[in-house]
Amino acid sequence: MSSNNSQKFIGRNRAPRVQIEYDVELYGAEKTIEIPFVNGVFADLSGANRADLPPVAERKFLEIDIDNFDERMAAIEPQVRISVPNQLTGEGQMAVSLAFKSMDDFSPGAVARNVEPLRELLEARNQLANLLTYMDGKSGAEQLMAKLLENPALMQSLLAHAKPAVTESED
Repeated sequence: MSSNNSQKFIGRNRAPRVQIEYDVELYGAEKTIEIPFVNGVFADLSGANRADLPPVAERKFLEIDIDNFDERMAAIEPQVRISVPNQLTGEGQMAVSLAFKSMDDFSPGAVARNVEPLRELLEARNQLANLLTYMDGKSGAEQLMAKLLENPALMQSLLAHAKPAVTESED
């Protein structure tokens, strides 16, 4: 398959977003010529200037499209290590290290699952949502929860007698 045929195939199946054309007059006839748009990016997206990367001059361009984007991202292993203000306690800074293997890793839920204090809050939120779903339509359960929340001594008593969570080492 010649390169001209492959360009026509791509044009038919996945139209390019950038099309650069110009009109020329050739032997008295006007003709539109399309210039291919090629974009190359040199970047160290690994985050920590890894020593195992080859020198820039020896690196090869990778073709990245919608079909292989997650695969390429997993191979490149982009990551970020930053220190952010600790909004949970209001004190000091919190070190955050995130590694990305797919576009889904950029979602708020995925970020929260990768930061320990946020993961705990997310799990508590999910448990409360499950409890709310379980209690839906059970007026007796809602009244019992309201009574529990109004009485801190009762809540502490229940917490003291709560069955401890089973850890993997106890199995």
